[in-house]
Amino acid sequence: MLRLLLLLPSLSLLFSGPLLADVAAQKGLTIAQEADRQDSGWKDQTTSMEMVLRNRQGDTSIRQVRTKTLEVQGDGDKSLSIFDSPPDVKGTAFLSFSHAIEPDDQWLFLPALKRVKRIASRNKSGPFMGSEFAYEDLSSQEVEKYTYRWLREESHEGRPVDVIERIPAYEYSGYTRQLVWMDKEMLQALKIEYYDRKNTLLKTLTQHEFKQYLGKYWRTSRMEMKNHQTGKSTTLHWSDYRFDNGLSDRDFNKNSLKRAR
Repeated sequence: MLRLLLLLPSLSLLFSGPLLADVAAQKGLTIAQEADRQDSGWKDQTTSMEMVLRNRQGDTSIRQVRTKTLEVQGDGDKSLSIFDSPPDVKGTAFLSFSHAIEPDDQWLFLPALKRVKRIASRNKSGPFMGSEFAYEDLSSQEVEKYTYRWLREESHEGRPVDVIERIPAYEYSGYTRQLVWMDKEMLQALKIEYYDRKNTLLKTLTQHEFKQYLGKYWRTSRMEMKNHQTGKSTTLHWSDYRFDNGLSDRDFNKNSLKRAR
């Protein structure tokens, strides 16, 4: 009996690691699923967005963009972004069909060339229109895109958060992993750290000035993406959120890119 009792602590140590890992994975997944559940049912939305590009020296350039998004049940969302200014990018339009594990479908209409360019899956880690956002950052964040691990609870800017590690489950990601600071109340990411293919911190995204719409849906008014390796940053100012506009699949196809105004 004494020998058996002496063995119990070592058995506990043997099984505690895998069991704790399973618990952490399940907790991370559960939080992601609940966040997705709470942010569903809005049908479609339109917004106005100001994109501020900032180089290492602090010089800035500003772009005005309109966006449309269609919620798709059982798949990722569809989105269309239309650039209104400055003149050198006016008329440029970006169409994205997000998916879970399958590669996203993305196209870019370049008015100067009068043609639609498909964004290859292998190029999704590239910068979007010179910003610090990659093409893969612009996809709707479907739960199935990642595997999860809950790390800890802490406070971020005075708000309680869960810190979760998520690892891309899709091919050709530019990231090995991401750390997400998820607000416990809003179930929105307040901060995301992106680690490159060498597992070195590449970028940090912070989201600010959240507002609630339709008594349910939280949306950010300002997003800051900082590239730690280049010193560049991009700020997105969001405004004029409108929901349930009657948009349909007809508003989101390659032909809509060419006629986008």
